[in-house]
Amino acid sequence: MNYDELFPTIVSHAKEYGFIFPSSEVYENGLQAVYDYGQLGVELKRNIKTAWWKAMVQMHENIVGLDAAILMHPTVWKASGHVDAFNDPMIDNKDSKKRYRADNLIEEHIDKLLAKSRKDTAKRAKKEGWEEGSEEYNGFLHKNRNAVKAQEVQEQLATALSNDDLEGLRNIIIEQKIVCPVSGSKEWSEVRQFNLMFKTQLGATADSAMDLYLRPETAQGIFVNFLNVQKTSRMKLPFGIAQIGKAFRNEIVARQFIFRMREFEQMEMQFFIKPGTQEEWFNYWKEYRIKWHQALGIQDDRLTFHEHEKLAHYADAAEDIQFHFPMGIKELEGIHSRTDFDLKQHMEFSGKKMQYFDPEDQTSYVPYVIETSVGLDRTFLAHLCNAYEEEEVPSAKGTMEVRKVLKLHPVLAPYKVAVFPLVRKDGLPEIAREIISDLKIEHNVMYDEKDAVGRRYRRHDAIGTPFCVTVDYETKDDQCVTIRERDTMKQERIPISEVSNYVREKLSWKNILA
Repeated sequence: MNYDELFPTIVSHAKEYGFIFPSSEVYENGLQAVYDYGQLGVELKRNIKTAWWKAMVQMHENIVGLDAAILMHPTVWKASGHVDAFNDPMIDNKDSKKRYRADNLIEEHIDKLLAKSRKDTAKRAKKEGWEEGSEEYNGFLHKNRNAVKAQEVQEQLATALSNDDLEGLRNIIIEQKIVCPVSGSKEWSEVRQFNLMFKTQLGATADSAMDLYLRPETAQGIFVNFLNVQKTSRMKLPFGIAQIGKAFRNEIVARQFIFRMREFEQMEMQFFIKPGTQEEWFNYWKEYRIKWHQALGIQDDRLTFHEHEKLAHYADAAEDIQFHFPMGIKELEGIHSRTDFDLKQHMEFSGKKMQYFDPEDQTSYVPYVIETSVGLDRTFLAHLCNAYEEEEVPSAKGTMEVRKVLKLHPVLAPYKVAVFPLVRKDGLPEIAREIISDLKIEHNVMYDEKDAVGRRYRRHDAIGTPFCVTVDYETKDDQCVTIRERDTMKQERIPISEVSNYVREKLSWKNILA
């Protein structure tokens, strides 16, 4: 299956095998753009969190963790600029009555042009005999008319966004003849700004209630706790504060499965530094963060850096790590040089000093900040897309069959090992249970005795289990089992006493994080 056409298959696979379910699905239409993580999804998600925490906190002596509250004083969001400036450009289709983000409509149009460019190039390469990635192939890929048009539209979009030109965004939509995905109509309203924060109230009565917001990001909880953490942990600059937590955005057009949701989870680290050193640390964290994605198995050619053409009001540098999803190349993680904007804003609005006393220089100053912010849900989706494959393999009958397999990095897999008794009798299940008891202290493992062994292999291939252990009749004589690796389907016979060490070595964090 062509990778660019894989997205519907990924969505279906995620539900079929218990990774992700639409929220409140038992009610008609459920709750749109909100999802529940099922029994396998919650394990994969937890493993991604563990991998991030180990790399960011455990591997750095100068980074500590935090878990700030979701509800914060409303002035926090005034100081951060979210009350006044946290807006998206929205446009309505007059026929379907559907509302869309104007920039997203244009970005999707660009993605379609690039997809056509890749399709045209593949067709021409087949005719000319070009190798993918060759000079001729890449030259045609970047110079054919669809690629050139995509670049032109991208430049127009960047200019309109940098100038906050709402009319310019509408003009691009009209000129490019972009249609409503629902109605196919080109009848568009004017573009307007829409604030994305969810508002709630704190108080027993309407008269005394205070307006609050569900946090749209986790970073501000770190900034308002900067001095608390610095003083209690006695940290010296440079040091970081890391946090994993929920955030909420009232996305009018939340689509593309879990890529853009109204309730989502972020993994963020704010790294406080001396002013003037931001370029050095910005480059350090760019390199470190892309290596983390690669270490967990994301294919190198699906990752790229994208420099922001329009910087946020608080930044002096910003780049995204982008991933090639089946629905296009999109942001996975942001690395931002936020200067001293956030701490100074909270100083101004709270009246409390947010300065650091530098014992080496004997001076006080407001630190600068380098931020790394990665979407947990987007990372989850990236790994599903990166890992899913359909392969033709020989069946037990000697014919060829399609194997659906999730080639997740073993440390991320929901189950690390599945243990099978060949049959459900003659003492084989008891031996399998003993192996399970030995492994489950360290690893998430599964006992599986249903169906033929071949069907069990296929079931665990589909959910990403990296190792399957089969107990057969010979096990009773030689105390050995057959262990099978998911990716290669290679099988080998090892003693029961070596199974735990075999799995432990394959799942060693030392080998991954080194």
